[in-house]
Amino acid sequence: MLEVLIQLLPSVLLEGLILGFVYAMIALGYTMVYGVLELINFAHSEIFMSGAVAGAETFILLKGAIANPFILLALAILIGGTVAAIVAILVERLAYRPLRKRGTTNRLVPLITAIGASFFLQDLVRLIEGLWHNAFYRRYPSFEVFEATYTLPNLLGSLIILLTLWLVFWVVAYFFYWIYRTVTRTQGISRKASRGLWIAALVLTLLSAVIYRTTIFGDLGLTIQMKSILVVVISFAMLYGLNWLVHRTKLGIAIRAVAQDAQTASLMGIDPDVIITYTFLIGGFLGGVAGVLFGLLYTLVHPYVGFIPGIKAFTAAVLGGIGNITGAAIGGLVLGMLEMLGGTYLTFLTNGAMGTEYKDILAFAILIFILLFRPQGIMGEQVGEKV
Repeated sequence: MLEVLIQLLPSVLLEGLILGFVYAMIALGYTMVYGVLELINFAHSEIFMSGAVAGAETFILLKGAIANPFILLALAILIGGTVAAIVAILVERLAYRPLRKRGTTNRLVPLITAIGASFFLQDLVRLIEGLWHNAFYRRYPSFEVFEATYTLPNLLGSLIILLTLWLVFWVVAYFFYWIYRTVTRTQGISRKASRGLWIAALVLTLLSAVIYRTTIFGDLGLTIQMKSILVVVISFAMLYGLNWLVHRTKLGIAIRAVAQDAQTASLMGIDPDVIITYTFLIGGFLGGVAGVLFGLLYTLVHPYVGFIPGIKAFTAAVLGGIGNITGAAIGGLVLGMLEMLGGTYLTFLTNGAMGTEYKDILAFAILIFILLFRPQGIMGEQVGEKV
């Protein structure tokens, strides 16, 4: 059985990486809004859903008029992202801004408002799709070029395995170091200790590669579909573009200024309401694009499709560090791989007693574990300090 589990590892990690990119794009919407407003926008899962449904309608309506599937996908991404961005702006204007202008200080009020907006959007989309099609389940059309499979080089699969092993060993090393700090009542983590954990994880990874070199560097036989390649490429491009926008443009500087201190930023000529609108627009657009990519991968979408991916993306944001853009991306990738590992190996390790449906439990177990032992996440929480 061990040999089978090791042989399955490369393909499982690859599937987890693909799913992780989708989670990362959804998580960015949570983390951007929290970074500026310190608000958990639970309606973001329905913003993701609206983009997925809009993308499906675009595919269905234009499939006969546009023969090139890549152009059709580009239009679906543009329309799905735009629809989701508009929905996000409307949620901010109609649900959150009145509370902010009223000076509401109770954190539960906007949280309950977000949940109410989420249910409203679910039923609204269900009503629209029901009146339009007399059904609210929409299926993305299948294209032969998107379903085509390609064999990946063994070197790429080997790198995926090694990086995953390194990350696992780093998490384990950090966990034992956290226990040591708890027992010895040591506060914080020194730079020397942090460097030691990274080196220890690297040494263990190299040792594992030497021990299992025949399996790891053998004929992996990794295959990937064209639609999965598109998901990885588009997601990576969007994540890189967002990171560039936040750190290299005037709008990004304004977003970070409002996140740090909105009142002081307004004295410097920055309109916080405009910046907050831009933040919702960007996060909503990314959520809509993620919805289209999710539909492209898993075909079926409906008004309730955003709930589970939204909760998992929120978990990814907490895992990486809520308010931290890079952390949200890393958290999404880690969660995607852990979910695939759990969903695949639980069946083997429990002799069929626990199937792939138990992989959802893993996401919530990770959320509880992170909140208990490292609530600031892997990369650390980044929110503005109010002065």
